[in-house]
Amino acid sequence: MNIEEVLNAQYGPLLSLVQLAKVLDRSSEGLRISLRADCEWTRTINATKLKLGRRVYFRTSEVARILSGQ
Repeated sequence: MNIEEVLNAQYGPLLSLVQLAKVLDRSSEGLRISLRADCEWTRTINATKLKLGRRVYFRTSEVARILSGQ
């Protein structure tokens, strides 16, 4: 199984901030603060962001591509 299949099986098509923090082995508050910075990896992660109302999600398939280095 590749990264995308594993993440989709465990979390579904969208990751919450807490779930993304768990995948990246970070605290959710630390990740939230880090995503406000302007650097290359935060721009790539923020590009996967999807806002539904006041909730913020990240597309699992795109996060998997970033993690696999594509």
